Amino acid sequence: MNPIQTDAVIIGAGAAGLMCAISAAEQGKQVYLLDHANKAGKKILISGGGRCNFTNMYTEPGNYLSNNPHFCKSALNRYTPWDFIAEVDKASLPWHEKKLGQLFSDNKSQAVLAMLLDRCEEVGVNIVLNYSVDSVDKINDQFIITNTTTSYQCHALVIATGAMSFPTMGATDFGHRLAKKFGLKVTHTYPGLVPFTFDGAEKKQFQGLSGISIDTDIEVNNVHFRENILFTHKGLSGPAVLQISSYWKPGDKVTVRCIPDVDMASILKDTQQTQPNKHLHTILQTWLPLSVLQCLCDNIDLQKPLHSYKHSQLQEIARLIQHWQFIPSGTEGYKKAEVTCGGVDTDEISSKTFETKKVPGLYFIGEVLDVTGQLGGFNFQWAWASGFCCGQSLAI
Repeated sequence: MNPIQTDAVIIGAGAAGLMCAISAAEQGKQVYLLDHANKAGKKILISGGGRCNFTNMYTEPGNYLSNNPHFCKSALNRYTPWDFIAEVDKASLPWHEKKLGQLFSDNKSQAVLAMLLDRCEEVGVNIVLNYSVDSVDKINDQFIITNTTTSYQCHALVIATGAMSFPTMGATDFGHRLAKKFGLKVTHTYPGLVPFTFDGAEKKQFQGLSGISIDTDIEVNNVHFRENILFTHKGLSGPAVLQISSYWKPGDKVTVRCIPDVDMASILKDTQQTQPNKHLHTILQTWLPLSVLQCLCDNIDLQKPLHSYKHSQLQEIARLIQHWQFIPSGTEGYKKAEVTCGGVDTDEISSKTFETKKVPGLYFIGEVLDVTGQLGGFNFQWAWASGFCCGQSLAI
């Protein structure tokens, strides 16, 4: 079969791939954007529960996890949240800040995807769906991308296939396998922004709390997040747990401080002096549901008046509530993970162009790289920034 000759082929029509295609086509490059799915941007559609947390106003390099924490700086500086906000405003799409700089589309995810697809059409991007790549080869300075029906030939090949999170939507390790084929290193990969699971005694202890959410400060490996946790029938979820999961490794101990704004031990001791006949559970229920208190303070009677407790007992109760420690049995895996941590080693990639150092003309962008954002719009901003900067470099 005679291949279709083009300037650039981008594999993966997600957030990074769409942005890269637009950026390159705006510079006059002929671009083919290939995806195995029947629709472009499927993960955009489900993001934020369909509401699309499309960026974060307070994006900083510190919001990203990578073996090279400096790698993301160049792209984030050259394409900021305000650049994407300008595109949203130009398309007359209303948006709002939910909290902590998290920006959401008033018209849900579909509006953001439609904006990107409209822009692709305006600048002449050729989007080819239902295209499953069978092989990728490089002959001299040309890449040949082939399946059973069509092949493409190009000088520049961009891999924007994401990684393994959301396998039910067709996510795979294609990008990592391709990197290895061309001799590039891939760092250890694992599910990120994912719920924890319990088993054994811990699962039995907390199984009755499913659906209850509480404010906490959560910590692992000296990394802290202040957000809610959510008890589930399998373990723990909620924003705080999703955030901390990216920094957790099997066997690590997690510390949860419930009621993080008060010194519980001091309050209990002081109240014991001023209101000795007040029942302990009455005081504690000011902050937490009784069911949560009873689970955290397992085998301790909380129903007695304060004068019935020794100071050491009150201190132990405060410790159980404000220094709850556990080792998760694991996570819910890629099926429930919002991102994949790890990926193509950034030492193999130019931070300015996203071209690989070993294979001229081969580029990697977005989630397939070893750059993982925290929860709150940061992964979208990385997709926009890496895609835009790579697209600009294709025109040089």
